[in-house]
Amino acid sequence: MAAGGEPTNFQKEQMFGMAEKEMEYRVDMFNRLTQTCFDKCIANRHKEVELNMGENSCIDRCVSKYWQVTSLVGQLLGNAPK
Repeated sequence: MAAGGEPTNFQKEQMFGMAEKEMEYRVDMFNRLTQTCFDKCIANRHKEVELNMGENSCIDRCVSKYWQVTSLVGQLLGNAPK
């Protein structure tokens, strides 16, 4: 940081770039989660406007497992030797 505690323009650009990458990562992860669980849980023929009980349960389990695996992989990668 520059004198007075203010970040320099370069530091601001770096922070903005990191925030932008984080947002891209989160959007990509959400899109993959949505597509994966939709493909797995929703029937190809849409018979009803609302999701049925089986589809709701499947989506709940799918999202829960997806987050668990994502967290586990993140932890494993965070603890990996460099």
